[in-house]
Amino acid sequence: MRTAFLSTLSMPNLALACFMSASVSVSMLATPAYASDTDLLRGTGDLGLIIERATGSVLLVETTNRTTLKRIEGLGDISHASAVYSRDERYAYIFGRDGGLTKIDMLKGEIVKRIVQGGNSIGGAISDDGKLIAVSNYEPGGVKVFDSQTLDLVADIPAAFGKDGALSKTVGLVDLPGRKFVFTLWDAGETWIADFSKGETPAIQKIPNMGDYPYDALVTGDGRHYIAGLFGEDGLSHIDLWASELKGERILKGYGKGEQKLPVYKMPHLEGWAKASGQFVLPAIGRHEVLLMDSNSFRETDRIEVYGQPVFAMARPDGRQIWVNFAPPKNDTIQVIDLPSRKVIKTLKPGPAVLHMEFTPRGHEVWMSVRGADEVQVYDTQTLQKVSSMPAKKPSGIFFTARAHKIGL
Repeated sequence: MRTAFLSTLSMPNLALACFMSASVSVSMLATPAYASDTDLLRGTGDLGLIIERATGSVLLVETTNRTTLKRIEGLGDISHASAVYSRDERYAYIFGRDGGLTKIDMLKGEIVKRIVQGGNSIGGAISDDGKLIAVSNYEPGGVKVFDSQTLDLVADIPAAFGKDGALSKTVGLVDLPGRKFVFTLWDAGETWIADFSKGETPAIQKIPNMGDYPYDALVTGDGRHYIAGLFGEDGLSHIDLWASELKGERILKGYGKGEQKLPVYKMPHLEGWAKASGQFVLPAIGRHEVLLMDSNSFRETDRIEVYGQPVFAMARPDGRQIWVNFAPPKNDTIQVIDLPSRKVIKTLKPGPAVLHMEFTPRGHEVWMSVRGADEVQVYDTQTLQKVSSMPAKKPSGIFFTARAHKIGL
Protein backbone atom coordinates (compact mmCIF):
# COMPACT_ATOMS: atom_id res chain seq x y z
CA MET A 1 0.00 0.00 0.00
CA ARG A 2 2.84 2.41 0.93
CA THR A 3 4.69 1.49 -2.31
CA ALA A 4 1.59 2.21 -4.36
CA PHE A 5 1.13 5.55 -2.65
CA LEU A 6 4.73 6.60 -3.29
CA SER A 7 4.53 5.56 -6.92
CA THR A 8 1.80 8.12 -7.52
CA LEU A 9 3.94 11.03 -6.28
CA SER A 10 5.97 13.32 -8.48
CA MET A 11 9.65 13.64 -7.58
CA PRO A 12 9.18 16.94 -5.62
CA ASN A 13 6.25 15.46 -3.71
CA LEU A 14 8.19 12.25 -3.11
CA ALA A 15 11.01 14.25 -1.56
CA LEU A 16 8.52 16.14 0.61
CA ALA A 17 6.92 12.91 1.79
CA CYS A 18 10.30 11.43 2.71
CA PHE A 19 11.24 14.61 4.55
CA MET A 20 7.98 14.57 6.50
CA SER A 21 8.49 10.94 7.43
CA ALA A 22 12.05 11.58 8.57
CA SER A 23 10.98 14.70 10.48
CA VAL A 24 8.40 12.76 12.45
CA SER A 25 10.98 10.16 13.43
CA VAL A 26 13.55 12.74 14.48
CA SER A 27 11.09 14.79 16.51
CA MET A 28 9.93 11.69 18.35
CA LEU A 29 13.50 10.84 19.31
CA ALA A 30 14.35 14.40 20.32
CA THR A 31 11.33 14.91 22.54
CA PRO A 32 12.37 17.14 25.44
CA ALA A 33 12.13 15.51 28.86
CA TYR A 34 9.69 18.19 30.02
CA ALA A 35 7.42 18.20 26.94
CA SER A 36 3.87 16.94 26.99
CA ASP A 37 2.55 14.35 24.51
CA THR A 38 1.00 17.12 22.44
CA ASP A 39 4.07 19.35 22.49
CA LEU A 40 6.84 17.46 20.69
CA LEU A 41 8.67 20.44 19.22
CA ARG A 42 10.02 23.58 20.83
CA GLY A 43 12.19 26.42 19.65
CA THR A 44 14.96 27.78 21.86
CA GLY A 45 14.51 31.50 21.21
CA ASP A 46 12.44 32.26 24.31
CA LEU A 47 14.28 30.02 26.74
CA GLY A 48 16.60 31.01 29.55
CA LEU A 49 18.25 29.95 32.79
CA ILE A 50 17.97 31.40 36.28
CA ILE A 51 20.79 30.67 38.70
CA GLU A 52 19.71 29.40 42.13
CA ARG A 53 22.91 30.29 43.90
CA ALA A 54 22.40 28.63 47.27
CA THR A 55 21.36 25.19 46.02
CA GLY A 56 23.61 24.53 43.03
CA SER A 57 20.62 24.43 40.71
CA VAL A 58 19.22 26.38 37.76
CA LEU A 59 15.68 26.96 36.58
CA LEU A 60 14.93 26.39 32.90
CA VAL A 61 12.32 28.99 31.94
CA GLU A 62 10.48 30.24 28.89
CA THR A 63 9.56 33.89 28.57
CA THR A 64 6.50 33.75 26.29
CA ASN A 65 4.24 32.41 29.03
CA ARG A 66 6.59 33.27 31.93
CA THR A 67 6.80 29.69 33.13
CA THR A 68 9.36 27.44 34.77
CA LEU A 69 9.88 24.28 32.75
CA LYS A 70 12.31 22.39 34.94
CA ARG A 71 14.80 22.64 37.79
CA ILE A 72 18.25 21.23 36.92
CA GLU A 73 20.42 20.27 39.90
CA GLY A 74 24.02 19.25 40.52
CA LEU A 75 25.97 22.32 39.34
CA GLY A 76 28.14 22.76 42.45
CA ASP A 77 29.00 26.20 43.82
CA ILE A 78 27.26 28.73 41.57
CA SER A 79 27.25 31.61 44.04
CA HIS A 80 28.77 33.84 41.36
CA ALA A 81 27.78 32.08 38.15
CA SER A 82 27.30 33.25 34.58
CA ALA A 83 26.29 31.58 31.33
CA VAL A 84 26.88 31.68 27.58
CA TYR A 85 25.04 29.85 24.80
CA SER A 86 25.93 27.87 21.70
CA ARG A 87 25.21 29.48 18.33
CA ASP A 88 22.03 27.44 17.87
CA GLU A 89 20.92 28.16 21.47
CA ARG A 90 20.71 24.43 22.13
CA TYR A 91 23.40 24.35 24.80
CA ALA A 92 24.25 26.55 27.76
CA TYR A 93 27.64 26.67 29.45
CA ILE A 94 27.61 27.62 33.14
CA PHE A 95 30.72 28.94 34.88
CA GLY A 96 30.67 28.20 38.61
CA ARG A 97 32.60 29.74 41.45
CA ASP A 98 34.15 26.39 42.33
CA GLY A 99 35.82 26.17 38.92
CA GLY A 100 32.99 24.06 37.53
CA LEU A 101 32.13 24.23 33.84
CA THR A 102 28.74 22.68 33.12
CA LYS A 103 27.16 22.06 29.71
CA ILE A 104 23.35 21.94 29.72
CA ASP A 105 21.02 20.73 26.98
CA MET A 106 18.27 23.37 26.85
CA LEU A 107 15.80 21.11 25.01
CA LYS A 108 16.22 18.03 27.15
CA GLY A 109 16.61 20.04 30.33
CA GLU A 110 19.59 18.07 31.60
CA ILE A 111 23.33 18.26 32.20
CA VAL A 112 25.37 16.93 29.29
CA LYS A 113 28.74 17.13 31.05
CA ARG A 114 30.36 18.84 34.00
CA ILE A 115 34.06 19.29 34.76
CA VAL A 116 35.96 21.15 37.48
CA GLN A 117 38.74 23.00 35.66
CA GLY A 118 40.04 25.42 38.30
CA GLY A 119 39.77 26.51 41.90
CA ASN A 120 37.84 29.76 41.59
CA SER A 121 36.42 30.92 38.27
CA ILE A 122 34.78 34.24 37.53
CA GLY A 123 33.03 33.88 34.20
CA GLY A 124 33.67 32.87 30.63
CA ALA A 125 33.02 33.38 26.94
CA ILE A 126 32.31 31.46 23.73
CA SER A 127 34.14 32.07 20.47
CA ASP A 128 32.33 33.60 17.51
CA ASP A 129 32.35 30.28 15.65
CA GLY A 130 30.92 28.53 18.72
CA LYS A 131 33.73 25.98 18.95
CA LEU A 132 35.71 27.24 21.94
CA ILE A 133 34.71 27.93 25.55
CA ALA A 134 37.08 30.12 27.58
CA VAL A 135 37.00 30.27 31.39
CA SER A 136 38.50 33.05 33.52
CA ASN A 137 40.13 31.87 36.74
CA TYR A 138 41.23 33.46 39.98
CA GLU A 139 42.86 30.21 41.07
CA PRO A 140 45.10 29.34 39.44
CA GLY A 141 45.34 32.71 37.76
CA GLY A 142 44.76 32.52 34.03
CA VAL A 143 42.37 31.38 31.32
CA LYS A 144 41.61 27.85 30.16
CA VAL A 145 39.99 27.11 26.81
CA PHE A 146 37.89 24.04 26.02
CA ASP A 147 36.26 22.35 23.05
CA SER A 148 32.57 23.26 23.18
CA GLN A 149 31.44 19.81 22.07
CA THR A 150 33.48 17.61 24.39
CA LEU A 151 34.74 20.05 27.07
CA ASP A 152 38.23 18.68 26.42
CA LEU A 153 41.05 21.11 27.23
CA VAL A 154 42.35 22.98 24.18
CA ALA A 155 44.69 25.54 25.75
CA ASP A 156 45.92 26.64 29.18
CA ILE A 157 47.01 30.30 29.42
CA PRO A 158 48.62 31.06 32.80
CA ALA A 159 48.41 34.78 33.63
CA ALA A 160 52.07 34.99 34.66
CA PHE A 161 53.54 38.47 35.06
CA GLY A 162 56.55 40.24 36.52
CA LYS A 163 60.06 38.95 37.07
CA ASP A 164 58.99 36.17 39.43
CA GLY A 165 56.20 34.91 37.17
CA ALA A 166 53.44 35.31 39.74
CA LEU A 167 49.95 34.38 38.55
CA SER A 168 47.31 37.08 38.39
CA LYS A 169 43.56 36.84 38.82
CA THR A 170 41.87 37.32 35.44
CA VAL A 171 38.73 39.40 34.91
CA GLY A 172 36.70 40.93 32.10
CA LEU A 173 36.89 37.91 29.77
CA VAL A 174 34.87 38.43 26.56
CA ASP A 175 34.90 37.17 22.99
CA LEU A 176 36.10 39.14 19.98
CA PRO A 177 35.46 38.60 16.27
CA GLY A 178 37.98 36.36 14.57
CA ARG A 179 38.12 33.54 17.14
CA LYS A 180 39.70 35.73 19.79
CA PHE A 181 39.27 36.29 23.52
CA VAL A 182 40.32 39.35 25.50
CA PHE A 183 40.79 39.45 29.28
CA THR A 184 42.50 41.57 31.93
CA LEU A 185 44.91 40.79 34.75
CA TRP A 186 43.77 42.24 38.09
CA ASP A 187 47.19 42.07 39.74
CA ALA A 188 49.29 43.11 36.74
CA GLY A 189 47.15 45.87 35.26
CA GLU A 190 47.51 44.33 31.79
CA THR A 191 45.06 43.22 29.11
CA TRP A 192 45.80 40.16 26.98
CA ILE A 193 44.29 39.06 23.68
CA ALA A 194 44.36 35.33 22.86
CA ASP A 195 44.05 34.75 19.10
CA PHE A 196 42.95 31.26 18.05
CA SER A 197 42.39 32.13 14.40
CA LYS A 198 45.27 29.92 13.23
CA GLY A 199 44.64 26.90 15.39
CA GLU A 200 44.54 25.63 18.94
CA THR A 201 47.80 27.27 20.03
CA PRO A 202 46.90 30.91 20.61
CA ALA A 203 48.97 33.94 19.76
CA ILE A 204 49.04 36.17 22.85
CA GLN A 205 49.20 39.96 22.60
CA LYS A 206 49.78 41.89 25.84
CA ILE A 207 48.70 45.50 26.39
CA PRO A 208 50.40 46.99 29.50
CA ASN A 209 49.58 50.05 31.62
CA MET A 210 45.86 49.41 31.97
CA GLY A 211 45.71 50.95 35.45
CA ASP A 212 45.51 49.93 39.09
CA TYR A 213 43.43 46.84 39.82
CA PRO A 214 41.08 46.53 36.84
CA TYR A 215 38.07 44.68 38.26
CA ASP A 216 35.75 44.09 35.30
CA ALA A 217 35.42 44.97 31.65
CA LEU A 218 33.08 45.15 28.68
CA VAL A 219 33.32 45.10 24.91
CA THR A 220 30.94 47.03 22.69
CA GLY A 221 28.51 45.17 20.47
CA ASP A 222 30.58 45.87 17.36
CA GLY A 223 33.66 44.37 18.98
CA ARG A 224 35.63 47.60 18.72
CA HIS A 225 35.94 49.13 22.19
CA TYR A 226 37.14 47.30 25.30
CA ILE A 227 36.64 49.25 28.54
CA ALA A 228 37.94 48.16 31.94
CA GLY A 229 36.86 49.61 35.27
CA LEU A 230 39.58 50.42 37.79
CA PHE A 231 39.29 49.80 41.51
CA GLY A 232 42.63 51.37 42.41
CA GLU A 233 42.01 54.77 40.80
CA ASP A 234 39.15 57.03 39.73
CA GLY A 235 38.73 56.27 36.06
CA LEU A 236 38.53 53.56 33.43
CA SER A 237 40.85 52.24 30.73
CA HIS A 238 39.94 51.96 27.07
CA ILE A 239 41.40 50.05 24.12
CA ASP A 240 40.36 50.78 20.54
CA LEU A 241 40.62 47.25 19.15
CA TRP A 242 40.47 48.53 15.56
CA ALA A 243 43.57 50.68 15.97
CA SER A 244 46.79 49.69 14.22
CA GLU A 245 48.63 49.90 17.54
CA LEU A 246 46.72 48.69 20.58
CA LYS A 247 47.22 50.61 23.81
CA GLY A 248 45.39 51.39 27.02
CA GLU A 249 44.15 54.95 27.45
CA ARG A 250 42.55 56.47 30.56
CA ILE A 251 39.00 57.77 30.28
CA LEU A 252 36.83 59.47 32.91
CA LYS A 253 40.04 60.06 34.82
CA GLY A 254 39.55 61.59 38.26
CA TYR A 255 35.74 61.48 38.24
CA GLY A 256 35.76 61.43 42.07
CA LYS A 257 38.55 63.95 42.58
CA GLY A 258 38.22 66.18 45.61
CA GLU A 259 35.45 64.18 47.24
CA GLN A 260 35.61 61.70 50.09
CA LYS A 261 35.41 58.09 48.97
CA LEU A 262 32.59 55.99 50.34
CA PRO A 263 33.03 52.38 51.49
CA VAL A 264 32.34 50.00 48.58
CA TYR A 265 29.78 47.40 49.67
CA LYS A 266 29.59 45.58 46.33
CA MET A 267 31.68 46.01 43.21
CA PRO A 268 29.84 47.38 40.17
CA HIS A 269 29.48 45.09 37.17
CA LEU A 270 30.46 46.42 33.77
CA GLU A 271 29.03 43.26 32.22
CA GLY A 272 25.65 44.92 32.68
CA TRP A 273 26.82 48.05 30.88
CA ALA A 274 24.56 50.32 28.92
CA LYS A 275 25.23 52.04 25.62
CA ALA A 276 22.39 53.99 24.12
CA SER A 277 21.83 57.12 22.02
CA GLY A 278 25.55 57.73 21.64
CA GLN A 279 26.20 57.47 25.38
CA PHE A 280 27.77 54.97 27.70
CA VAL A 281 26.05 54.79 31.09
CA LEU A 282 28.44 53.41 33.70
CA PRO A 283 28.20 52.82 37.46
CA ALA A 284 30.56 54.95 39.55
CA ILE A 285 32.52 53.07 42.23
CA GLY A 286 31.54 54.05 45.76
CA ARG A 287 29.29 56.89 44.58
CA HIS A 288 25.54 57.39 44.30
CA GLU A 289 25.83 58.25 40.61
CA VAL A 290 25.86 56.83 37.15
CA LEU A 291 28.28 58.47 34.72
CA LEU A 292 27.40 59.38 31.14
CA MET A 293 30.19 59.30 28.58
CA ASP A 294 30.12 60.20 24.89
CA SER A 295 30.68 57.00 22.88
CA ASN A 296 32.87 58.78 20.30
CA SER A 297 35.00 61.17 22.35
CA PHE A 298 34.94 59.09 25.59
CA ARG A 299 34.49 62.29 27.57
CA GLU A 300 32.07 62.70 30.44
CA THR A 301 28.85 64.41 29.41
CA ASP A 302 26.73 64.19 32.54
CA ARG A 303 26.08 62.50 35.87
CA ILE A 304 22.78 61.29 37.20
CA GLU A 305 22.26 61.05 40.93
CA VAL A 306 20.70 57.76 41.99
CA TYR A 307 19.43 56.14 45.17
CA GLY A 308 22.57 54.21 46.17
CA GLN A 309 25.81 52.73 44.88
CA PRO A 310 24.90 51.24 41.48
CA VAL A 311 25.86 47.67 40.66
CA PHE A 312 24.23 47.15 37.25
CA ALA A 313 23.16 49.97 34.92
CA MET A 314 21.42 48.15 32.08
CA ALA A 315 19.83 49.56 28.94
CA ARG A 316 16.53 48.36 27.57
CA PRO A 317 17.29 46.99 24.08
CA ASP A 318 15.98 50.14 22.37
CA GLY A 319 18.19 52.30 24.60
CA ARG A 320 15.41 54.56 25.89
CA GLN A 321 15.55 53.38 29.50
CA ILE A 322 18.34 52.53 31.94
CA TRP A 323 17.47 50.18 34.82
CA VAL A 324 19.75 50.41 37.86
CA ASN A 325 20.09 48.20 40.93
CA PHE A 326 22.18 48.92 44.01
CA ALA A 327 24.66 47.58 46.52
CA PRO A 328 23.70 46.79 50.13
CA PRO A 329 22.10 48.15 52.21
CA LYS A 330 19.95 49.73 49.47
CA ASN A 331 19.60 46.64 47.34
CA ASP A 332 15.83 46.41 47.73
CA THR A 333 15.39 49.14 45.13
CA ILE A 334 15.40 49.57 41.35
CA GLN A 335 15.44 52.92 39.61
CA VAL A 336 14.47 53.55 36.00
CA ILE A 337 16.18 56.40 34.12
CA ASP A 338 14.72 57.98 31.00
CA LEU A 339 17.84 58.61 28.92
CA PRO A 340 16.60 61.50 26.73
CA SER A 341 15.60 63.56 29.78
CA ARG A 342 18.34 62.06 31.98
CA LYS A 343 15.90 61.81 34.87
CA VAL A 344 14.83 59.03 37.21
CA ILE A 345 11.22 58.36 36.20
CA LYS A 346 10.41 55.48 38.56
CA THR A 347 11.65 54.02 41.83
CA LEU A 348 10.57 50.44 42.44
CA LYS A 349 10.78 48.36 45.62
CA PRO A 350 10.77 44.72 44.47
CA GLY A 351 12.07 43.39 47.78
CA PRO A 352 15.28 42.46 49.60
CA ALA A 353 18.46 41.79 47.59
CA VAL A 354 17.68 42.52 43.95
CA LEU A 355 20.74 40.91 42.36
CA HIS A 356 20.32 40.83 38.58
CA MET A 357 18.11 41.86 35.67
CA GLU A 358 17.59 40.56 32.15
CA PHE A 359 15.46 42.03 29.36
CA THR A 360 13.45 39.92 26.99
CA PRO A 361 15.04 40.08 23.52
CA ARG A 362 13.03 43.08 22.30
CA GLY A 363 12.74 44.65 25.72
CA HIS A 364 9.01 44.54 26.37
CA GLU A 365 9.67 43.01 29.80
CA VAL A 366 12.49 42.84 32.33
CA TRP A 367 13.02 39.92 34.71
CA MET A 368 14.76 40.49 38.03
CA SER A 369 16.08 38.20 40.76
CA VAL A 370 14.88 39.10 44.26
CA ARG A 371 17.06 36.82 46.33
CA GLY A 372 15.67 37.77 49.73
CA ALA A 373 12.11 37.02 48.65
CA ASP A 374 13.02 33.74 46.88
CA GLU A 375 11.37 34.84 43.67
CA VAL A 376 11.86 36.27 40.22
CA GLN A 377 9.66 39.22 39.32
CA VAL A 378 8.69 40.36 35.82
CA TYR A 379 7.94 43.99 34.94
CA ASP A 380 6.38 45.58 31.87
CA THR A 381 8.89 48.16 30.64
CA GLN A 382 6.19 50.45 29.24
CA THR A 383 3.90 50.64 32.24
CA LEU A 384 6.70 49.95 34.77
CA GLN A 385 4.29 47.66 36.62
CA LYS A 386 4.91 44.14 37.89
CA VAL A 387 3.07 41.64 35.72
CA SER A 388 4.21 38.30 37.11
CA SER A 389 6.41 36.49 39.60
CA MET A 390 7.66 32.95 40.08
CA PRO A 391 9.30 31.13 42.98
CA ALA A 392 13.05 30.52 42.87
CA LYS A 393 15.58 29.43 45.49
CA LYS A 394 17.87 32.39 46.22
CA PRO A 395 17.98 33.49 42.56
CA SER A 396 20.84 35.53 41.13
CA GLY A 397 21.91 35.63 37.47
CA ILE A 398 19.27 35.48 34.71
CA PHE A 399 20.47 34.55 31.22
CA PHE A 400 18.24 34.32 28.14
CA THR A 401 19.27 32.49 24.96
CA ALA A 402 19.21 35.71 22.90
CA ARG A 403 22.71 36.28 24.31
CA ALA A 404 23.94 33.66 21.82
CA HIS A 405 23.90 36.25 19.07
CA LYS A 406 25.65 39.16 20.77
CA ILE A 407 29.38 39.90 20.96
CA GLY A 408 30.60 40.02 24.53
CA LEU A 409 27.66 38.07 25.97
